[in-house]
Amino acid sequence: MAPSYDKTIATAASLAASLMLVRSLASELLPSEARDALSSALNSLRSRMTWQHTIVIEETEGWSGNRVYGAVKAYLATRTSATLSMQRLRVSSSDEEGPDSKMVVSMEAGEEMADVYEGTEFRWYLVTREVKGDQNNSGGGGGAREIRSYEVSFHKRHKEKALKEYLPFIVAAAKAIRDQERSLNIYMNEYGDEWNPIDLQHPSTFDTLAMDMKQKRAIVDDLDRFIKRKDYYRRIGKAWKRGYLLYGPPGTGKSSLIAAIANHLRFDIYDLELTGVDSNSDLRRLLVGMTNRSILVVEDIDCTIELKQREEADEEPATKSSPTEKKKAEDKVTLSGLLNFVDGLWSTTGEERIIIFTTNYKERLDPALLRPGRMDMHIHMGYCTKEAFRILANNYHSIDYHATYPEIEALIQEVTVTPAEVAEVLMRNDDTDVALHDLVDLLKLKKKEATEIKSESVRAGEKKDDKGVVLKNEFAENGSS
Repeated sequence: MAPSYDKTIATAASLAASLMLVRSLASELLPSEARDALSSALNSLRSRMTWQHTIVIEETEGWSGNRVYGAVKAYLATRTSATLSMQRLRVSSSDEEGPDSKMVVSMEAGEEMADVYEGTEFRWYLVTREVKGDQNNSGGGGGAREIRSYEVSFHKRHKEKALKEYLPFIVAAAKAIRDQERSLNIYMNEYGDEWNPIDLQHPSTFDTLAMDMKQKRAIVDDLDRFIKRKDYYRRIGKAWKRGYLLYGPPGTGKSSLIAAIANHLRFDIYDLELTGVDSNSDLRRLLVGMTNRSILVVEDIDCTIELKQREEADEEPATKSSPTEKKKAEDKVTLSGLLNFVDGLWSTTGEERIIIFTTNYKERLDPALLRPGRMDMHIHMGYCTKEAFRILANNYHSIDYHATYPEIEALIQEVTVTPAEVAEVLMRNDDTDVALHDLVDLLKLKKKEATEIKSESVRAGEKKDDKGVVLKNEFAENGSS
C-alpha cells in the first residue's frame, strides 16, 4: 500500500512539474491569447487531480491591493533567498535608498517552489495573465493590464490546516519581517500640534549599552514580555501600554537606552517637547496623532514645564484678570492634563505604546507621576561601573582585557565618573594603550579633586558622604549657637 501511494504522489508531482514547464515555455513563445487559453486548460487539468486542492491569492481585489498577496510575497522572498533552487529568479531593490538598500530575490512568473510547514508540503506557483481594459471605462484607458496571483497546492486532507494555520502563519511572519526591516523615525513636535519626522539612525543596542548585565537583562525581559501580551491586556481590561522612568545624573546613558529600546522593538520615537505645547487641547491632538508601536518620550520632565496639580491650582488666590488671560491660564498644559493621556481614557486611543519619562532628579517629581500604572518600571541610570567600562572598552577598541584594567576598575570604584566621560576619553585616540592611559589619568585627577574637596569641607566644619552630599555637623551647629 505504501509503495503504491508513494508512486502515485511521485507521478503527480512529476506531472505538475511538467505542466509548469509547459506554462513557462508558453509564456515566452506564445502570444497573449494563446497563453490565456493554454493557462486555462492547464488549470482545468490540475483541478481534476482529485487529491490536490489549490488556493488562489490574487494581487488585487477590485482596485485595492490584497494584503494577503503582499504577505505571501514577503514570506516567499525569505524562502527563495534561502533555497535558490529555481532556475529563474526575479531580483529587485528594497524601498530604501543609499547604502542600506538591499536586493530582494523573489519568484519569477511560471516558477514553482515547495515549502514545508509542520511536516506538510505546500507548493507555490506565481501565475500571470493579461486582462484587456474596458473601453467604456474612462479610468482603464482600454489597454491590457497584467494580473498576478500566487497559487498554493496541497493534498486535500490538509485544506483546513492550510486555511486556519498555514496562511495565518504566513501573514504573521510577513508582519514580523516588515517590522524588523522597516526604517525607524523620530518625530518632534513643532508649531503647536504637528509632528515632524526624521530618520532615526541611532546605532545604540542592548549589546553596546554600557550598563550592568543584570539590569539590562531585566529591561529586555520586561520589553519582550510586554510585546507578547496583547490578549492579556485585553482580557484584564487595560490599555496595552507600559511606562518607564529613567532617572540619574546627566551623561549616564538615558538617551542611549531609549534608542536601544526603539531598535529592539522596532518602534518609532515621538519626542514630546512640552514647552512647545500651548494647551491641553494641543497636547491631546499631538498624542492622538501618534501611531501604534511607538514610544512617547518626555525628557527632563522635572524642568521642561511647570506642571501643577488641580488641587494646587484651586488653592491659589483669585486675582482680577481679563477673560482672555483667564481662558489662557485654564487651557495651559497641566499635570492632570498630562496624566489623562498617560493613564486616563485617552491612553486607550492607541495600542502597543511605550511611555518614557527621564529626569536627573527623581525627588523633584510629583508622586502622581510615579505610581504603578503610569511609570511601571523605575530604572536608575548610575555612574560608570566596572562592567560598564568593559563594555565601552570593547565598543571603542574591540578588546576584552588590557594591563590597565585592574587599576582602572579600582579607581572607578573610588570616584564618580559617568559612562559619557569614559566614552569621550576612549574616543580621543585610536591607539588603545594611549586611550586607556589617558583614562587612568582622568580617574586619578578625579580622585585627587574629590580628596581636596573633602578636606576643605572638613576644615569648614562640613562632612560629605561618598557621593559628595553635605552631612550635618552637630558640633559645628552647637558651637555657632
